[in-house]
Amino acid sequence: MPRVVVVGAGIVGCALADELTERGWTDVTVLDQADLFAKGGSSSHAPGLVFQTNACRSMTSFAQYTVEKYTELGCFESVGGIEIATSEARLRDLSRRHGWATSWGVPSRLIDPDEVVGLYPLLDEKKILGGFLIPSDGLAKPVLAAETQARRAIERGARFLGNQKVVGVETQGDRVTGVRTETDTFEADVVVSCAGMWGPVLGEMVGLTVPLVPMAHQYAFSGTVGETPKPILRHQEADLYFRAHGDQLGIGAYGHRPMPINAHDITGSELPFTKEDFEESWTQAIDVIPSLGEAGIDHGFNGLFSFTSDGMPLLGEHPSLQGFWVAEAVWITHSAGVAKAMAEWMIDGQPELDVHSSDLNRFERHQLAPDYVLERSCQNFVEVYDVLHPLQSMDSPRPLRTSPFYRRQQELGALFLEASGWERPHWFEANADLPEVAEVPDRNDWAARFWSPICGAEALVTRKRVAMYDMTALKRLEVTGPNALRFLDELTTNNLRRKPGAVVYTLLLGEDGGVRSDLTVARLGPDRFQVGANGNLDLDWFTRHQEDGVYIRDITPGTCCIGLWGPKARDLIEPISTVDTRRGYFTAQEAFVGNVPVTALRLSYVGELGWELYTTSDMGEKLWDTLWEAGQQHGVIAAGRGAFNSLRLEKGYRSWGVDMTTEHTPYQAGLGFAVKIDPARDFVGRNGLEEREASHKLTCLVIDDPYQVVLGSEPVFVDGYAAGYVTSAAYGYTTGLNIAYAWLPYGTEGEVEIEYFGSRVAARVAGEPLFDPQMTRLRS
Repeated sequence: MPRVVVVGAGIVGCALADELTERGWTDVTVLDQADLFAKGGSSSHAPGLVFQTNACRSMTSFAQYTVEKYTELGCFESVGGIEIATSEARLRDLSRRHGWATSWGVPSRLIDPDEVVGLYPLLDEKKILGGFLIPSDGLAKPVLAAETQARRAIERGARFLGNQKVVGVETQGDRVTGVRTETDTFEADVVVSCAGMWGPVLGEMVGLTVPLVPMAHQYAFSGTVGETPKPILRHQEADLYFRAHGDQLGIGAYGHRPMPINAHDITGSELPFTKEDFEESWTQAIDVIPSLGEAGIDHGFNGLFSFTSDGMPLLGEHPSLQGFWVAEAVWITHSAGVAKAMAEWMIDGQPELDVHSSDLNRFERHQLAPDYVLERSCQNFVEVYDVLHPLQSMDSPRPLRTSPFYRRQQELGALFLEASGWERPHWFEANADLPEVAEVPDRNDWAARFWSPICGAEALVTRKRVAMYDMTALKRLEVTGPNALRFLDELTTNNLRRKPGAVVYTLLLGEDGGVRSDLTVARLGPDRFQVGANGNLDLDWFTRHQEDGVYIRDITPGTCCIGLWGPKARDLIEPISTVDTRRGYFTAQEAFVGNVPVTALRLSYVGELGWELYTTSDMGEKLWDTLWEAGQQHGVIAAGRGAFNSLRLEKGYRSWGVDMTTEHTPYQAGLGFAVKIDPARDFVGRNGLEEREASHKLTCLVIDDPYQVVLGSEPVFVDGYAAGYVTSAAYGYTTGLNIAYAWLPYGTEGEVEIEYFGSRVAARVAGEPLFDPQMTRLRS
């Protein structure tokens, strides 16, 4: 049994000790720098509100488990939660949020102004347009929940020690061996940082950047208002929330300026109340609850909480120090759910729930820069209650990562959105005069944001002629060495034992058989492979499994890629290159395009004839110019992500992290063709794959109304019951079909409905792929 030291006896550390000991890991020591259990961190002052609804399914699941567990332990009061709207825009967004709740299995309903005021009589009924009620939301009792879970862990053998400030982490080689406090040393095989706001300080002890920013958040207590309503209340348009404290109201505000503080400078979790920062919030609070004007403010404080650059927790193991784990930037709302996932991860090697969006190792290097973490975290504080579109990018700091084609794309009027720091064209204004623009149908207001009919025109031209797509942002790894083939063969599902020049689509699985990622592996030489991956988590997975004779390098920053696709792609490239254009689909070759050396992969994520053309960054602009000049006689255009996403859904191509995750098997996701079971070959996840059962599968839907383009996460109703949710969606400009993929029970057929902003949209199950099912265009 491993010896575990948990640093931090706040609610997360206590919950983790409880979950670990419940699963049999009972040699657990929890250390805290303050007295146990009521002093020091955010748990001691947190108001305890638990609103479960979140755009992220895993975050909602964390919250659901927290409600369930703390209710069972007597540490939760299910008073219900109400979110109110005082504008039409917010009222519409409440319908969207109701859709999330329905998708993720949280019972909820939309309520009219009379019912809102009936449940919360202090509100000014003239200001309320409607509300969103979640009956199971409520109030956690953070200190009691922490102590209750700690007592359970102690009964199983854990020990909790206060006034033990950690000043160092002991290591030997690439493993953790213990921690040092100001007075003692504690040996350990596993150390877990649950230090909250102090997480960055602990991370520095082991050379780990913990990218969170402690920030002050204002909380005020009103004077006496009389009988206070039980439900917790959110007025997100004003960045406010409310809860009852006897005959007073507690008022939390996010509307003030960000107030970051360096983790090294924290001496306590509460700072003095800055009344001047609260003035606007107070005015807006009185606007919806007039009686506050007479009650006044009794007292308040600025409480410290952790914020991250993307608003998600930081969970997982140190990338290079085995046994050092992190569970930081976790709010009370998600505490028990996070602890459960962490315990499963540490003991079983894989959480039951997909946690890729919270994985500590998800960030690219630039995303760990102190200035980046500070600016983005402050922006997340500002936007915590804002209505954010799923395609909406932050405005700063940008641009950070640009491909060698960036200048040419600017000249063509690219509209850039950002992903992992990369500037990625979504469409090009230079294509506004294409006649195909007139063929593109209108769409609803929400789906029309960050969209243009030019996206549709670019998709149509790709099918008719030829287009150039910037694919530089996709992660590329080079795997080399005498054991490279064996290494990749043991990690992935498909047969990679092909001759140099072959390209294989394959999968990474977790030990339990869930899909960790999908990869495109090109064998460029006997011991040299180029791997098209999904992000930094794939690099982390490879590195954790690396063995002697295997060398792994992230070549993304030094290379670039153009996807040249369309029926005229061969006509364009053949006269200007040494590319053997008659080589079959899923092949690779080294060649020249003009004077530019390229690695040409006969692949297409849009379902058309063409190549992914890779070269070094210094030659990238020359590659663009060479193709662009040669393509003029063929009607070449530059095309963006808007067209790309439509085309890939017409072909039924999956997007990992959206359409499938670790919670799904390849067979459920429609990727069974990428799994080759050979008695003579084993691979990670094979045994788990054979043992897993499944009830749902990824299903192609088409929506009858072209105007009702949905965007993802909407609930799907089968025979009147919420049965699943949408993953990816787009209008298929070539097929003339409005497409949505969804997780639905096996055997679902015929008509279904998708709830979109409170209305039911008719849809039906369709066979896939919708475009070119015989693959004739790809193989032409």
